[in-house]
Parts: sequence; structure tokens; C-alpha cells
Amino acid sequence: MKDILKIIRYSWVLKPYYLATALFVVLIALLNQANPFLLKFLVDAVVKRGSGGSVETAHFGMLLALLFAAGIMISLISNVQGYIGDQLGAKLRTLLSQRYYDHLLELPLEYYDNEITGVITSRLDRSIATISDLVQMMANNFIGFFLTSVFTLVILARYSPFVALLLAVLFPLYIWLTTITSRSWQKKQEGINEQTDYGSGRFIESIGNIRVVKAFVHERRESRIFATSRDSVERQTRAQSKEWHRYDFVRGVSLNIIFFAIYAVIIWQALNGSFGPIQQSIGTVVLMLQLTLQAQFPLFASSFIVDQIQRAAAGSKDFFEVMELVPTIQDADGAGELEVTAGRVEYRAVSFAYKGGQQVLTDITFAIEPGTKLALVGESGEGKTTIANLLLRFYETSEGQITVDGTDIRTVSQVSLRRNIGVVFQEPALFSGTVTENISYGQPGFTQEQVVAAAQAANAHDFVERLPQGYDTEIGERGVKLSGGQKQRLAIARALMKNPPILLLDEATSSLDSKAEREVQDALERLMRGRTTLIIAHRLSTIQNVDVIVGIRQGAVAEVGSPAELAATDGIYAELLQLQAPTTANKAKLKAYDIAGV
Repeated sequence: MKDILKIIRYSWVLKPYYLATALFVVLIALLNQANPFLLKFLVDAVVKRGSGGSVETAHFGMLLALLFAAGIMISLISNVQGYIGDQLGAKLRTLLSQRYYDHLLELPLEYYDNEITGVITSRLDRSIATISDLVQMMANNFIGFFLTSVFTLVILARYSPFVALLLAVLFPLYIWLTTITSRSWQKKQEGINEQTDYGSGRFIESIGNIRVVKAFVHERRESRIFATSRDSVERQTRAQSKEWHRYDFVRGVSLNIIFFAIYAVIIWQALNGSFGPIQQSIGTVVLMLQLTLQAQFPLFASSFIVDQIQRAAAGSKDFFEVMELVPTIQDADGAGELEVTAGRVEYRAVSFAYKGGQQVLTDITFAIEPGTKLALVGESGEGKTTIANLLLRFYETSEGQITVDGTDIRTVSQVSLRRNIGVVFQEPALFSGTVTENISYGQPGFTQEQVVAAAQAANAHDFVERLPQGYDTEIGERGVKLSGGQKQRLAIARALMKNPPILLLDEATSSLDSKAEREVQDALERLMRGRTTLIIAHRLSTIQNVDVIVGIRQGAVAEVGSPAELAATDGIYAELLQLQAPTTANKAKLKAYDIAGV
């Protein structure tokens, strides 16, 4: 029950729907009490008239009319209340989904480093579906059942306190029997959820990498992985179902025994004159039997309700575990807006270690002067990408500080920081949608002329014009319909469109044909012109044309200087220059440095 209350508190913004549902449920529960009384009055009237008493025919007509009217009212109000319950369920799905998604967008990259994308989406679909289905079912059924049972007990107590007491015993007994199985059931459900999320995650991952799957002829392998996950779900569900129905049988037998006793008591009391002379108490007996039947249905239906509550409890656990994660990177109180005047970026004794992991960076110190280009070089895994991520505050420094024009980036809002930094990732990250939508992604309120100008500056305009619908062409998921060079140029156009004073460039390592390579390099030169640029370099030609090189070794700065200065040393850059001869050994060494060549 605490899980249900937590869900209601979390979605109290929908209180008009909760309150309207509660009002109609009370009305239906009250109207449900009318039929047993009307039947009692009819039976009493029939018995009286059959015994020679005087009962007007109009009296029977009135009672039948009231029965008809009560049935119509119950049907009408039930459907109105059902409609409101359906709207509540739909709005709850939207509310929970939006809050879940918004919260995911606020979580740092560290969260995504440890999660599988498919698991995140599966958890969203599964947990929110079970929660909203429960709330909808409660609105449409459970609360009405509960109130009907309460009203029935109150009325029965008026005629037979002993019968009411027997019925009242059923509720705690049923709750107790359900509690016995609840923990075991939920533990099994958690295992089912885990395997469901894993299978769904692998499914989405393999579809997203379908070219790799087919290229390595791993269709059967991926199918077996998915089948193994589903088999595990099936086995756990079988064990869970067996246990559930075994206990449900026990619950059912217990209920039938008690209802047998209740019916026996009612008949025994009637035969012994507890309700008056038999001829005059037949209507009362009918009333009590009707009320008992009315209380019986909610109890027998509660097995399904309890099943839904347990599923929702397991689903809400996953949902709230994510929602209660506090973003580790947040704006400081009173964080201001970053105003870039010159664009000088400085790393001052910066160190970084992943949470619970080994040290990645130690005492990183260097500066990028306004409008200049600085290249980071070093072997793969030395922390070059981490240095760039720290500038964007994707991660937080363990020690030291990073400043922009002398302002510590931790003192300004993340939005204003990232608004002033353009990024071209190593792998062009494009969205499904049109060319225009991708180029304008970082620039709200754009004009088509700006999009075209950015594409022209990125050497993308000509190939875009040749696409079937030009700038309105759908490029597919992650730009699957474009070549590598075309995707890179769209990513450069997107950065140009943003027009940031600071640029992070993680060069692509993929090989392009010579024409595409020249077009991309030319577009990059235009992009970097006049901007403070931090480059994670993968081409010697790029490194040779920067203003400053910072060599990284074992997570620390090994050398800093211009290409000419470092060429005269025996450091990392000098070693790279010596590896230009296209021998097998040199190529292997360059690969270790993530360098594609001149």
C-alpha cells in the first residue's frame, strides 16, 4: 500500500482526476446497496400479497421502476467513472514518462557509462506500464470493490452482527495469506524484470548494430542470446505462477469455507426466527444473501488485484530507483551565466578519477590562448577524451580547476558553459530526421539561409543539393543513409551553425577517400578559424598545423610546446614524426597513438 500512496503523492498534480474518481466510486458503491433493498421490498410485497395482504399493483411498478433506474444510473456513472479512470491512466503514463525522461537527461554521463541503452528504455516501458495500469485498475475497480464491501458490512451489522463479524474476519485473513507470498513473489518478479530488461536491451543493441551482426554472421548467436533471456523469464514465471496459484487455491478454499459458514448462519438464524416470523422475514433473508454475494465478488476478484499491486510494486521500485538518483554534477547555488570575452581556456592542476576507479588524470596544467589551436597527443587510454569531457563538465574534476577567461567553470551554469562550446565528436552523432533538422540542432530560431550558409562553409551544400529532397531529405537513424565523409561534414555544419567561441574537436579516425578527406579538412579549417580550439588529434597533418601541442603520458602532461619546439626534443611528438615511414612496425606504433597518418 505504501508503494501506491507513493505513486499518488508523486502524481498529485492529477488530483482533479483522483478526486473525481473517488466521488464517482462513492456514488456507485452507495447505488450498489440499493438493489438488495429494492429486491427485499419486492419479496416482502409479494409475500404479503400472497398471504392475503393488500399491496397496490402500482407499488410493484414503482419498485421495478426504481430497480430499472438504479441499474441505468449505475451503468451511466460507472462508464463516466471508467472514462475518467482511463484518462487518469493515460495522463499518468505521460506524466511519469516525461518526468523519467527529463530526469534521465539531467543525469551525468557517469550513469550512462554503467547502463545499457536498451535496459533504460525497457525499464521505462515496463515500470510505467505496470504503475499506470495499477492506478487505472484501482480507479475503475479496486476502490469501488472496497467501498462496496465496507457499506455492505455496515448494513449487515444492522441485521446480524455475527454475520458481519464473519465477513470482517475475511479481510485481515486474506491480507495475511497474501503477505505470506508477497516477498517471495516480488523477489521472483525482480528476477523476471532483470532478464526482461537484459533481453530487451540486447535486442535494441543488436538492431542498432545490425550491420556488424550481419557482417560477422552472428544472427544465430544474437538469436540464441535473446532466446536464453526469454527462456529464463519463462522459467521464473512458471515457478512464480505455480507458487501464486498454489497459495491462491488456499485463499480460495478459506474464503469458500467462511462463506459456507455465513450462508449457513443466515439460514439458521432465519429458521430460528432471529429476523421475525418466517413469512415476514423472507425479504430480509434475501437482502442478507444479496449483500453477502455483493461482498463475496470483490474478495474473490482481489486475487487479480493483489497480482497487479505486486507487479506495480516491483515496477515502481525500478522507477523510483532511477528517479531518486541525484545528479552528481549540479549548478552551484547562484551560478551565473558564462560570458566569453576572449576565449582563454586554462587547466590548473586538474586531476580526475572515476568513482570507485583508478586515477585517470594527475596534475594536468596547460592553457589555450584565445583564437589558437591546441592538440592533445598520446597513446590510446591516456585520458585525452576525459580532458575534453571535463571542459564540458560531463564529469567533475577531482582536484584543480578549469577556467574560461579566468572564470571557474563550476561557478557558472552548465547551460551557459555548453552554449559557448561547439563540439565535433570522433563519430558524427546524427539524429533520424532531415538534413536541416540535424544542422540546426544547436541553434533554435534558425533561418534556412543560416542552415545553407553553414552547409556551404562545411563543404556539405553540394552533396545535400544532390539528395532526393535536398535539405528536407530524411537521413535515417544516426545518418545511416550518408557516407562517412558526408556525416562528418554535417557534424561540422552543425558546429558552425552554433557559432561558438570555443571548439572541441575529436578528429575522426575513420579513413576517407582523398577527395572527401580534403573536403573535411577544409571544412575543419574554416570551423577552427578565429576560435579557441582543443583538438584530440588523430592525424599528423592536423598536429603539425596547431599552435601548441600537449603530450599526455600515463595521465599526466609529458610535454608542452609548439610543433617546431617539440620536434627538436625526444618526446612524444618527435617520436610521431620519426614514425612517418610506412613500415609495419611504424603503423602499429601510430595506431597505439590513435594516429591515422599524415
